[in-house]
Amino acid sequence: MATETAGPTLAEIEAARRGLEGVARVTPVYGSETFSGLIGREVLLKAENLQRTGSFKIRGAVTRIATLSDEERETGVVAASAGNHGQAVAWAAREAGIPARIYVPQDAPMSKVEACRNYAAVTEMVGATFEEALSAARTYANETGATFVHPYEDEIVIAGQGTIGLELAEQVPNAGTVLIPVGGGGLAAGIARALHEVKPGVRMVGVEAGRDGYTIADGIAVKHPGELTSRILDDLLDDMITVSDEEISEAIVLLLERSKLVVEGAGAVGVAALLAGRAGGSGPAVAVLSGGNIDPTMLISVMRHGLTAGGRYLVVRTHLGDRPGELIKLLSLVAAERGNVISVEHHREGMDIPVSETEVELTLVTRDEDHCLQLLAAMTERGYKVERLK
Repeated sequence: MATETAGPTLAEIEAARRGLEGVARVTPVYGSETFSGLIGREVLLKAENLQRTGSFKIRGAVTRIATLSDEERETGVVAASAGNHGQAVAWAAREAGIPARIYVPQDAPMSKVEACRNYAAVTEMVGATFEEALSAARTYANETGATFVHPYEDEIVIAGQGTIGLELAEQVPNAGTVLIPVGGGGLAAGIARALHEVKPGVRMVGVEAGRDGYTIADGIAVKHPGELTSRILDDLLDDMITVSDEEISEAIVLLLERSKLVVEGAGAVGVAALLAGRAGGSGPAVAVLSGGNIDPTMLISVMRHGLTAGGRYLVVRTHLGDRPGELIKLLSLVAAERGNVISVEHHREGMDIPVSETEVELTLVTRDEDHCLQLLAAMTERGYKVERLK
C-alpha cells in the first residue's frame, strides 16, 4: 500500500474499481432543476443511496474482504458500525462465504440492525456510542483472531470508497465543487484522493453534522475523523463545514418531495450545505448522497417536522362553548378555508377555563405559510381566540 500519510494511491483505487465490477453499482448522477433554482447554480446528486445495501459502504467492505487469506477467511470478520458499514460487511462476508460479527450502538436504527442480521451476521447492540461498539469489536478480534474491518482507518477500505471519485470524474467532468459527508472520514478521504489525481482543479468540501451531541445524521455520528483520514483530509480538502439538524431535516424533506430520493441524514448533509449557502466555490456543484438507510420512524418524524416548518401543517388551540354544535361550527369554518383536519383533541380536565367552555386543539393540513395565516385570520374574525402551536 501507499505510505501511511498519503493513503491509497490512484493505482490502488483503480484496482479496487476493477475488483468491484459486477458487484458495486455505478450509481447515477441526477441533475436537479429544483435545487439548481433554489441555490442559483447547477446542482447534481450522486445517488449512492441507490447502492447495494443502501450506501457507499459496500465498496470498501467488498474491497477489504477480497484481500483476506484462507486462514483469515476461516476465522471470519468483525466490524463496528453505526449501521451502514455493518450492513456492508455483513453482505460482503455472506457473499464470500465467511462468518461475520457486527457490533452497533444500542440506539442504532433498528432498520440497519435488522439488515445486518438478515445478511446472516451475528449482530450485537453494545454501548451508547459508536466508540463503545468499536471497543467491543476490537476486543472480540483480539480474543478470537477474527479480522477487524475498520470503517475508515484502513487504506484498502478507503481505496474502495475512492472509486466514487473515479466515477464522478467521468460522470461530471465539469464539476466545480464536490460536497462529501464526513464522519470517520473514509468516504471523503477516498474521493478526495481520487479526484486530486484525476481532476486536480475541482473544489472538494467536507460536510459534517454537529459533533457535540445527538444528531439525526447517525451515519456520521462519530466524535472525530480517524488519524489516517484526518491527515488525508487536511491535505486535500479545500474546506470543512458543519450543518445543523434543522438544515439536514430540510434537505431530507426536499430530496424526498422534489427529487423522489429517500436519503438518510448523513447522506443529506451536502445538500443541506448548499441550501444554507455555505458550500462556496462556483460552477456545477455535486452532492454525494452517501446513503438512504433512514429508519422509517425517523423519516416520519423528519417529514412531519419539515412539513410543519414549511407551513404544510398547522396546529392551533382555541376555546369553544361546551354545548352541542360549537365544534361543527369551527370545523365548517376550517373546511370553508380549505384546511384538512387530521386530528381534534378536547381538553377539559386540568384546564384553567370556565366550566361552560372546552379547549380544542386542531391539527390541520395546509398548503403553505400563507394558507396558515389565512386560516388563522378567518378564525380570529369569527371571534375565536387562537393560539398557534406549530
